[in-house]
Amino acid sequence: MTLVQIAPSDASGCRVSRVEPWEIRGAAPVPAEGMIPSESRDSAHPWRLAFALAALALAANLALAGTAATFLAAVALAGAGPGALAFNIHHPAALVRLFALLRTGARYGERMAGHRAALGDQVRRRSRLFAALARAPESRGSGWQLGRPERLADYIDDVADIDFARLRVDFALATTGTALLALTAATAWLAPLALVPLVGLALASLALCRATARCLTTREAQVRAARRRGAAEFGAVLAGAVPLAAEARRGFALRSALDSLRDAERETAAGRRALARFESLLGLAGPGAALAVLLAAWTTGQRGTGLLPATFLAFAWLGITEPALALARSLLGAVRARAARAALKEEEGATPEPELPTVTAAGALALCGVRLRAPDGRDLGPAPDLTIAPGCPLVLFGASGCGKTSLLKALAGWSDDRPGEAIRLDGRALTAVERRTVTHLALHDAAILADTVRENLFAPGAADSDLWAALATVELDGRIREGGGLDAWIGEGTLSLGEAQRLALARAALSPAPVILLDEPAEHLGDDQAGRILGRLLAGWEERTVVLTSHRPDLALPARIVSLDAGIGAPDRAVIAV
Repeated sequence: MTLVQIAPSDASGCRVSRVEPWEIRGAAPVPAEGMIPSESRDSAHPWRLAFALAALALAANLALAGTAATFLAAVALAGAGPGALAFNIHHPAALVRLFALLRTGARYGERMAGHRAALGDQVRRRSRLFAALARAPESRGSGWQLGRPERLADYIDDVADIDFARLRVDFALATTGTALLALTAATAWLAPLALVPLVGLALASLALCRATARCLTTREAQVRAARRRGAAEFGAVLAGAVPLAAEARRGFALRSALDSLRDAERETAAGRRALARFESLLGLAGPGAALAVLLAAWTTGQRGTGLLPATFLAFAWLGITEPALALARSLLGAVRARAARAALKEEEGATPEPELPTVTAAGALALCGVRLRAPDGRDLGPAPDLTIAPGCPLVLFGASGCGKTSLLKALAGWSDDRPGEAIRLDGRALTAVERRTVTHLALHDAAILADTVRENLFAPGAADSDLWAALATVELDGRIREGGGLDAWIGEGTLSLGEAQRLALARAALSPAPVILLDEPAEHLGDDQAGRILGRLLAGWEERTVVLTSHRPDLALPARIVSLDAGIGAPDRAVIAV
């Protein structure tokens, strides 16, 4: 949610300047809505620590494998001759224990630091993503919810794939790739003849990797398409269960939806088989490289203790087998992360909010040539040309479906601008983006987050006294005190419809926006209570532009009433002013 700050400018009114939004987590403010860099200083340190620990764990694993094998070979050689009496087993045994402890400690440390860094990135990335989703036309057209239900089939997986791409892909590629280069360099020094089979094995692995990547990319696209198709069909079946049952077509519709989901599972299984073939080759790479190094060393005449360095290197190659197998999972993670980024790109970065000029909020809000549109895009006809002055609230009256909420969304910038339409504030035409900056729209289906009351008031910079004053204005302070105060945890089912409605009005009371738009603010309130609460709110908004919608024209508010009932979709719409 973008906040605005009203600062006095001169005697004629006030000026509204954009303030960067913030989300409060504990005592430290965290910038949101695209204002957080992908790599901030706070997030870079945990990632560096996690990577260093991952590299240490892999190095200790290779050293452990090589040292243990060399130790056993040295013991065998010493036992075969008189050197057995002078052989000291304590130093190599201590090294084995040291490398084992380092490997275990570094692995646990890498898990802790890596998941801490990943969770920190989740907070930052998801705040940007959900803010972008809230600005997307599909979401604005259907209220606060995600506007395309079929996207939910992949949405959660997409976010998770992006969140953990660094742990699953980047770490494995960086650490294992570095280890492979180091082992290759050591092989070129100690057993250069082994490079011939190693090069052949590397070329075969690369060829199979490319083929597997192409297969996984194709399968992933087919899986996503089938899952979306099945989710959309299944949702349609659930929504139309009664009429489909009446027409004896529910079973057929369900089978069609489930067939799409089965297609997705078949494509997933095919991708797993291709990945298994790649894993089989990677599993043979370590033992094959170890055998090649030993044979090359033996061929060049290395015998006895001269074979110990080659033994160390061979078993280091053997120790890289497990990390190499992780490369197959990294390939799948890279394919899925690439698909997830492409799917989320339009929501997260397609419509960036530009920097806005200062807007004067003291003038009237005027509509000219605006046409109303339903959430599905249907044209509902022209809206009346209106001028709403500050301190003179306007009530849009009419039955459901006449376009009241659509008009509020147009005023709030939730629908894209069209040629011939003009919405002006103080004589200046505002774009949809600018209108979203200077308006506060409170919909009647208030969203209640699973969070504290404080966070649900959407006013992170407000003092507790201001929060309690807003709750008192909407007659909700007693209920919140009984429930545990501002830091009490609430959810969708914690509050009744009337309490959720009043919480949405408290958010409006705390908003500094110069234009306040209330959608059915009396929907779940009694007549007396609605009159009291709205009267208090309007008294505090004497210098702001306020527009309300209502099914009831008898709210007894000091406001002008305009009816939208006449002629929905007709060329001319009757307007009744009281």
